[in-house]
Amino acid sequence: MKYLHTMVRVTDLDASLRFYRDALGLELIARREVPQGRFTLAFLAAPGDTEAQVELTYNWDPEAYTGGRNFGHLAYAVDDIYAMCQRLVDHGITINRPPRDGRMAFVRSPDDISIELLQRGGSLPPAEPWASMPNVGSW
Repeated sequence: MKYLHTMVRVTDLDASLRFYRDALGLELIARREVPQGRFTLAFLAAPGDTEAQVELTYNWDPEAYTGGRNFGHLAYAVDDIYAMCQRLVDHGITINRPPRDGRMAFVRSPDDISIELLQRGGSLPPAEPWASMPNVGSW
């Protein structure tokens, strides 16, 4: 058995690609339009790691999606959590749970999917402005 991907439904594919690809730094592996099913699929993965992918499913006919408690979050290990959080801030992304401990942060996608960022290896030493930042919203 092999893990393939996690699928999340998105309401605005362009906004989601700006978040997952441009801000978060994932690479677009494949994109497929399915006119007969009236949906578009976009597969993304962390650079150099195409084994674990996120499948963004955009249904062409509008639907209202509600978050369920059965889905918690997506998680990514990053080389420098402070640099990643700064990159996200520079892209206009709110850091819901700042990396005060130098180890863990949470942000949300345009469709309110919770994304956990974890420092690869051990925690970095606490650093400002992150160490003093409060939590914002839910994560």
